[in-house]
Amino acid sequence: MVNTKYARVLDHPESSIRWDQESPLTMTVETREGEIETRYGRFVGGPADGVEVVEIDTGVMRVVVLPTRGMSIWKIESKGIRFGFDSPIAGPIHPSLVPIDDPSGLGFLEGFDELVVRCGLESNGAPEHDEHGNLVYPVHGRIANLPADALSIEYDEASGRLELIGEVMEARWFAKRLRLKSRLRVRAGSYRVYLLDDVTNELSKPATMQLLYHINIGSPVLDDGAVLEAPIEELAPRDELSAGEIDEWNQFGAPQDNYVERVYFTKLCVDDSNETTTMVRSGDGSCGLAVTHNVNHLPYFILWKNTAAKSDGYVVGMEPATNFPNKRSFETEQDRLVTIEPGETKSFRLSLLPLINEQAVNKTSERIKSLSETFEATVHRQPKAGWSDMS
Repeated sequence: MVNTKYARVLDHPESSIRWDQESPLTMTVETREGEIETRYGRFVGGPADGVEVVEIDTGVMRVVVLPTRGMSIWKIESKGIRFGFDSPIAGPIHPSLVPIDDPSGLGFLEGFDELVVRCGLESNGAPEHDEHGNLVYPVHGRIANLPADALSIEYDEASGRLELIGEVMEARWFAKRLRLKSRLRVRAGSYRVYLLDDVTNELSKPATMQLLYHINIGSPVLDDGAVLEAPIEELAPRDELSAGEIDEWNQFGAPQDNYVERVYFTKLCVDDSNETTTMVRSGDGSCGLAVTHNVNHLPYFILWKNTAAKSDGYVVGMEPATNFPNKRSFETEQDRLVTIEPGETKSFRLSLLPLINEQAVNKTSERIKSLSETFEATVHRQPKAGWSDMS
């Protein structure tokens, strides 16, 4: 008989998880750098019923991964600080209950609940309809609502490295067969989480793809006075509403009733390895979340501001991407789609670093300043032609 127990997860008292102590994904790994513990389970009851969950404890942080939801990261917790956001849908939601093909194209929003959500792979932007009003591409694509299989864990005792591996297939007869192989890498005693994603075109003809990492931060990191620090090379608002806040584009206020989202498109300064770093830090500078990514395959960065009432989803999104999240046809016209030849694999790399004290925040701030200290940013006060389909 499988030895299981029920447990609450982080700060989500309405959902229970049945942890499977005999799963091969449940283990304690002794390394030279310390212990790493993992455990596998499934949510029980409600709209989360059946969603797989893997929790990884590095000794200094816990990472909660949802393989059923495209290998998303649901939440990270460290030193009593929760990294994630309070979605009004109170998920996680099983993909079978998310109406991706809703005629509005907005069905994705009925399952949107995680710290890290992948948007893609065929499309990652605004919904698009044909001339007859039929949905062609739903908002943010399908990959976040497809379940992973081939789950496994690899580890190395000498270095303290552990990887959770899963594969997600996005396929349609005659149209596409894109395989995402995701590796989530951590190290014992470390706060950093690496996402190492490889996308392979398994059809006999070339394919095009898009990928965007929707990294969503709410309270307590997001609060009145919080800011995004980023080494800006070029910046433009998506639309006229966003243009109205261009002077405060990276500053966040307290929750505000009836706030309508603002979006800003950017290109960032990089170091000699073509890497760049951004950070959302709290108003008092005591905590934050940093994201480092390589611009070779993720050349753009988007900020999504949604500082609405807490009950409506008080959150901002940091979004490294292959393109800007306009309609796919517009991005095709601007030559921002990624082409993958038959059998070819494209790699995408980024990392998240929870910042749990003022010292860590200041160190990251210095890193960001060093990337842009000799560069004068170009700031467009109105939507830029060729960047936004609302320009």
